[in-house]
Amino acid sequence: MSSASEPTARAILQNCDDVSQLLKSLAHPVRLKILCRLMRSERTVNDLTEFCGISQSAMSQFLGRMKDEGIVSSRREHYFVYYRVADAKLVDLLGAIRQIYC
Repeated sequence: MSSASEPTARAILQNCDDVSQLLKSLAHPVRLKILCRLMRSERTVNDLTEFCGISQSAMSQFLGRMKDEGIVSSRREHYFVYYRVADAKLVDLLGAIRQIYC
């Protein structure tokens, strides 16, 4: 390997674990549905529950874990909690997935 490509290879190796974990998170169908729904705008738990066709309890568990993992973030406004994708790079990745598969 040439010395010019070593920084790139090192960066790839350092990021493999993070990217692998992110892809594992995206591998669950409900998580992917949630993120696809959040791509363009933030949504409430009720909206996400209806969209995914799961119980509010199950949705809260999904969102709690995704929030802990840094995949989504939230804000409270009056009685509602709004969720959004936490990282613009993830929105770009989801956009690429949508373009290829949808």
